[in-house]
Amino acid sequence: MKWRMPAETEQQDRTWMAFPSQGYSLGDTVEEHHEARSTWAAVAHAIAEFEPVTVVVDPAEREAATKYLSADIDVVETPLNDAWMRDIGPTFVLDDDGHLGAVNWVFNGWGAQGWARWDRDEKIGAFVADRAGATLIDSPLVNEGGGIQVDGRGSVLVTETVQLDPGRNPDWTKADVEAELARTLGVTNVVWLLRGLTRDSQTYGTRGHVDIVAGFAADSVLLVHDQRDPAHPDHDVSREAIELLSHATDSDGNPWTVVPVPAPETLRDDEDFVDYSYINHLVVNGAVIACAFGDPVDRDAAAVLADAYPGRRVVSVDARPLFARGGGIHCITQHQPAPAPSPRSPCTTRP
Repeated sequence: MKWRMPAETEQQDRTWMAFPSQGYSLGDTVEEHHEARSTWAAVAHAIAEFEPVTVVVDPAEREAATKYLSADIDVVETPLNDAWMRDIGPTFVLDDDGHLGAVNWVFNGWGAQGWARWDRDEKIGAFVADRAGATLIDSPLVNEGGGIQVDGRGSVLVTETVQLDPGRNPDWTKADVEAELARTLGVTNVVWLLRGLTRDSQTYGTRGHVDIVAGFAADSVLLVHDQRDPAHPDHDVSREAIELLSHATDSDGNPWTVVPVPAPETLRDDEDFVDYSYINHLVVNGAVIACAFGDPVDRDAAAVLADAYPGRRVVSVDARPLFARGGGIHCITQHQPAPAPSPRSPCTTRP
């Protein structure tokens, strides 16, 4: 059976999320709890205007979830360690007949990081796949959804610091990774970036997820994070990524239209240089759920996204509480593609 991971711009059935539970993302104080729950809920409600949302909730957090999530949000319960659904959930794919599959990567806490716990989260991929009615596709590759970006036509972006991370896949070669991505995602063209953003490579980061650096939009457009201030260490990372992707090609050998997306003017928070990035947005049916940072560049970045995704409304949500915890809007969501209409039912169409 051949599988294909659709582009995020293709029709979707729903978005999956997880609700913050006791641990790093929820925080230690009442104020931190409220901030986390409010931000995750704001993203869920923004998406729910355009497509169904299902939120996985730890049983201990059911009462809190009921207070923060509206009745429009579907809730299912199972034990959780954390709330980064892009990484702990499955990666959805379709077969040649349009049937839904779910790739169940090995999850080990972003490379077995000392602060992470994953005894519960490593089971979420199979749990969500079962709830979605998808065929489970087990993979031996330690990987996360935030570590891949596809165009739906045979190409995938990855980073050497994730798939080749000694804490994830110490014995794998590039050829091994590419063969497994071909088997599970149906890709034939793997484009390797050297690294991710600087903050994301520090203690509480993912060691270089690509979904904060670059991603595919409509009509062969490739969006790339552009840190234009030389004072920020990501200035060099951006230059490197833009240069590499400007010379890369899709699975047919055609170049992409590379569109640099300006980074916010904000360079630092209370801890260090930030990794604020507008690349970490979510595409849903009819809209783009975008990160905002209370920054002068928010409006300009939203305009770039509107041009890159014609016909979709850009809805911005303050993502600073997410980035303070190690991720963004794309990181806390996982989109489920809609199954293709049966060729035997010509009257069944999708918008």
